[in-house]
Amino acid sequence: MGTHKQLTIGLFGFGVVGEGLYKVLQQTPSLNASIKKVCIKNFGKKRNAPAALFTTDKDELLNDRDINVIVEVIDDADAAFEIVTIALRNGKDVVSASKKMIAENLQALLELQQQTGKSFLYESAACASIPVIRNLEEYYDNDLLHSIKAIVNGSTNFILTKIIDEGLDFKQALLLAQQLGFAESNPVLDVEGFDAVNKWTFLLTHAFGIVPNPNSILFNGIQNIHSSDATVAKEKKQGIKLVAQAKKLNNGKVAAFVLPQFVNQDDHLAFVKNEYNGVVIESGFADKQFFYGKGAGSFPTASAVLSDISALRYEYKYEYKKLYHHQPHELSNDIFLTVYVSFDDLALIPKENLNGLKNGMHKQIENI
Repeated sequence: MGTHKQLTIGLFGFGVVGEGLYKVLQQTPSLNASIKKVCIKNFGKKRNAPAALFTTDKDELLNDRDINVIVEVIDDADAAFEIVTIALRNGKDVVSASKKMIAENLQALLELQQQTGKSFLYESAACASIPVIRNLEEYYDNDLLHSIKAIVNGSTNFILTKIIDEGLDFKQALLLAQQLGFAESNPVLDVEGFDAVNKWTFLLTHAFGIVPNPNSILFNGIQNIHSSDATVAKEKKQGIKLVAQAKKLNNGKVAAFVLPQFVNQDDHLAFVKNEYNGVVIESGFADKQFFYGKGAGSFPTASAVLSDISALRYEYKYEYKKLYHHQPHELSNDIFLTVYVSFDDLALIPKENLNGLKNGMHKQIENI
């Protein structure tokens, strides 16, 4: 049997995920992986680990020859990109959970991986505990993948579950998500759909070989969903979910978007509640597969980081088969969407305007 290499880790960030990883690694000695140093921003904070482990000097990790893996779980996208760039150029493998950083710098990160030949793994950046990237990389050939739709953001799904199923209002639901550690430090990223579209950006690379800019994908969040929408959903015996979707069109191009949708009770995604994520993949001959797991929180995210660390012992790399070994697909906006329009209070609109508005909206919807 071949031996696998000893991993010495430099960790950036000791928040929910970083501390989770520290605890999980202590419980898995078989991995042959240890954290040598942790870089943090604020030295004064009380932390559940020996003080000698911490530094505020990033070069202590990036220039340490003994450290062969950098794990980056911070929420500053610019700082994260700088850390990843230097680490790869210094001959270190990198594991990252920073979806915003990956989405915004995807092209540059692909080039860095080719230039340096090092591994850059980020399973934890999408769907936390669900191995969606590894499956898209290894299992689904480009020609067989017809569509992929998913709930990729745990905190918006948690908020929607509380509003639709339990009758909480938006503010209460958001507060609860923050208290439980499911929402980002800046909840706008979650609530307005930015986090979901960032994840969708690089999932499209692994699924279809597309390297999009996050701005090129149509998206909306859940910030405008009210209890009246929940009432409509209940009447229709449907749920409301923030769904990321990509499907192959007849012309061979791919349409991709992230939008709140009504979901039928028999849809796989209707089953996905609270902070869980779900991915439905439709392929040529296998019909549908459904992946389900926790999409937010300390240990679920740490478990995905751990699986990447574990894969590095065998020098695993993403091959980006759909991008480099196939004809990559192109994005298309040429798709017909049926849109439900919700108003705060129809009583405020004069009757004569209302009929015109309805007709006008109908025309607009037909043109989308």
